[in-house]
Amino acid sequence: MGLDKWREEIDKIDTTMVELFSKRMRVAAKIAVAKKEKNLPVFDQQRESKVMTKVVDMAEEEFAMYIKMLYSTIFDLSKNYQAKLLDRSTRLTEALETALQEPKTDFSKKTVVACQGVEGSYASQAAEKLFPLGNMMHFESFESVFHAVEQGLCKYGVLPVENSSTGSVTEVYELMNRNQFYIARTLRLHIHHVLLTKAEVDTPTITEIVSHEQALGQCSEFLKQYPKAKLTVFENTASAAKYVAESDREDIAAISSVKCAKLYGLHVAKRNIQNNENNYTRFICISKNLEIPEGANRISLMLSVSHRPGALHDMLGKIVSMGLNLSKLESRPIPGKDFEFRFYFDIDGSVYQKDVQVLLADMQLSAEEFTFLGCYVEG
Repeated sequence: MGLDKWREEIDKIDTTMVELFSKRMRVAAKIAVAKKEKNLPVFDQQRESKVMTKVVDMAEEEFAMYIKMLYSTIFDLSKNYQAKLLDRSTRLTEALETALQEPKTDFSKKTVVACQGVEGSYASQAAEKLFPLGNMMHFESFESVFHAVEQGLCKYGVLPVENSSTGSVTEVYELMNRNQFYIARTLRLHIHHVLLTKAEVDTPTITEIVSHEQALGQCSEFLKQYPKAKLTVFENTASAAKYVAESDREDIAAISSVKCAKLYGLHVAKRNIQNNENNYTRFICISKNLEIPEGANRISLMLSVSHRPGALHDMLGKIVSMGLNLSKLESRPIPGKDFEFRFYFDIDGSVYQKDVQVLLADMQLSAEEFTFLGCYVEG
């Protein structure tokens, strides 16, 4: 047969497959009703494994792996459809319903905002962009920012979570796990690092360079010019600049910002010293209360899954079956558990969509641990 004839054959098979798939999904709907009556979960590991073994055994050896992949997708779609039909309420769905009905926060109004470091830090600059009329309170550590928000000293806190060159800020992720909070907004800040000195000194005479560890990492290529210089880690780039300004030494320099040069009366010895011109840091704005602004388009979650083969795949399948984009997936070891991990998800989606609320409820019921971190506008 020619190409057209073979395509006609494929078209007939596709018609049959669509009819059979639709029939299977209708039966899955009836199973969902039966599960609801008996208060059973959507996912049945034993049943799914049994069916998978059966269909793979039925397949010709040449197609066995393809059949396994096909049925993994079918299982994900079926579970997603059943979860939608069951529409089980959880603490999260109830909290979301309440938050969506509450008045939206006007971030342009005066409010108290916590950020780590002294005036001029990149966190402080991000906070000023997020809250033009905000009253900034500066704290020594990331942990202090969380505590300030938790105790009600500040309504919001601004923290860095990742950099486009050096990756995630590990300490903040660990604090995210230990503290109860929600992400209200985010901001990507373009970072231009400069080398600051007390005066116009001969830069080769510099014997010590101070800055935050992330900034030192982002400027590693530039720092190769100073192989003998001592690198000293500070809490943030602004405090490093302040230290240089208050020092009586002229052989010390700070990696910081142009703003800090102006704030602390320092000389800009070198500009744009970061490894990559496309250097951005992503900051999160945290809140004690769940706030979901209009236009929210990004969801952040933190969860762990059962320690069994395919558990993470099953969780990812729920997202894929909804047609949502997973924009970030990061894992962290769970303390006290060998080779078990907690996962951080960023999903492009909004809880203003009912289907997304159903997805989150299904993920919550399927996870070992589940924390909803927020739905916000990705800036």
